[in-house]
Amino acid sequence: MQTIETKSGRLIRLPTEEEEAAIQRGIDSDPDNPEWTDEMFKESVPFSSLPEGLQTKLRSGRGPNKKPTKVQTAIRFDPEVLAALKSTGRGWQTRVNDVMKEWVAQHVPG
Repeated sequence: MQTIETKSGRLIRLPTEEEEAAIQRGIDSDPDNPEWTDEMFKESVPFSSLPEGLQTKLRSGRGPNKKPTKVQTAIRFDPEVLAALKSTGRGWQTRVNDVMKEWVAQHVPG
C-alpha cells in the first residue's frame, strides 16, 4: 500500500493498480460525465470569469433536499466537550444529532 503525506500531515492511501483500473472502468462507462480531454481543459475558464448573472445562478443554493432540512441553531458546550466531539472527526455534528434524537426518544414524552 502506497501513501503520500499532505502539507498538513494527513496521510492519503493511493489506490492499488487493481483499484485504479476499476475506477477507470467506472469513468469510461459514464457517458454523462466523461474524463476531461486536453482540449476540454484548454477551453475551460475560471468561475470568476463567467458573467455575474451566471455566477449568481450557479451559487444560488443546493436545491431541494431529499430529507427534511435541519434547523440551524447555536448551542454552547464546555471547551473540553467540544474538543472531544471534534476530535472524533468529520460527521461529529451528525453523531451529536443522532445521540440527541435517541435521548429525546427515551426521555421526552410524546
